[in-house]
Amino acid sequence: MTRIASRATNFERSGIRVMFELAEAQGGDLVRLEVGEPDFDTPEHVIDAAEQSARNGKTHYTSGAGIPELRTAIAERMTDETGVSFDPERHVSVTTGAMEALSLALSAIAEPGDDVLIPTPAWPNYRNQARLAGATPVPIPLAAEDGFDLDPDRITEQLSQDTAAVILTTPSNPTGQVYDEDAVTEVVEAAQEHDAFVIADEVYARLTYGDDHRRIASYTDYPEGLLTVDSCSKTYAMTGWRLGWLVGPEDVISAATSLGESTTACPSSIAQHAALAAVTGPQDPVHEMRAAFRERRDYLVNRVEEIPHISCPQPDGAFYAFLDVSELDGDSADVAERLLSEYGVVTAPGTAFGDAGEGYLRLSFANSTERIELGLDRLEAMVEDERS
Repeated sequence: MTRIASRATNFERSGIRVMFELAEAQGGDLVRLEVGEPDFDTPEHVIDAAEQSARNGKTHYTSGAGIPELRTAIAERMTDETGVSFDPERHVSVTTGAMEALSLALSAIAEPGDDVLIPTPAWPNYRNQARLAGATPVPIPLAAEDGFDLDPDRITEQLSQDTAAVILTTPSNPTGQVYDEDAVTEVVEAAQEHDAFVIADEVYARLTYGDDHRRIASYTDYPEGLLTVDSCSKTYAMTGWRLGWLVGPEDVISAATSLGESTTACPSSIAQHAALAAVTGPQDPVHEMRAAFRERRDYLVNRVEEIPHISCPQPDGAFYAFLDVSELDGDSADVAERLLSEYGVVTAPGTAFGDAGEGYLRLSFANSTERIELGLDRLEAMVEDERS
């Protein structure tokens, strides 16, 4: 007999995962634009550092919060980028990817009966992570006509004494939107008035294409209630290394670290040494990757403008484009499945990111220009076939 706790049945199965599995089953010459990871390899100096650490015997348990050298490097970077002083021992915990940082943060601050406010469209894992903490995820749809920019009024209307946290992701996955700083400040101040935390998911903070992006901690004043999540995954093409971190007030960091010791014990020792090399070493690979993403973004946006019946706002960061396909037949899942089964292009349906994403497809341009071009050729062919 299989015994499944009733809570487990409340967790959602991601529409991104569904498309991934459909693509795996179909096979063939598919253009994979659904996966959110760089197509670059991890920089050589990072790999060399990992190899050296392994050969030098750095293969044992570490502190649950991470090795001191890495925590110091993270604290120094955050201080340099925000002007706020962070103590590596009190304010930083290294985690097994940003996913664990988010989950531990929510588990540390949320209780059953609490709400977690999530501006949407948003990465789907937030909803399940809130449920894991026993809290209720509250999606707050943002307006498509505003490019899904942050609307403080929509957030503040939902704030209450039951709000444990507001999650702000900028640049956004899936839209690539970089939130307006004044809007963010208004939300942070309102959260502070309600004694709610703000979780700043900034894993794409160094992948922006306009003016230099500022971290939320650099222009807001809520040190006791702001939690910053980051990782090596997107910035350094290290998705498989599973190395992230949580930065915030001492009491939350202490609680999150204790929870982490009960799940993963500690992050991989070798991955930590790799991350240390990534954070403190040459940043040229990051600049080169960002330049390539900017070029691909520009190509994609310009090309989509030439295709009738679909449109795409220009993303300011990350490596996603959120295509409006509402003029095509069916909902976003139908469009995504037809595009896969009949034309060989894999995308993520907008509803994977909440109801606010209906009528959209997320395309990742973390792929070669040639593959993006082929994918858009096939998308254009579908539009022509269905609208001719």
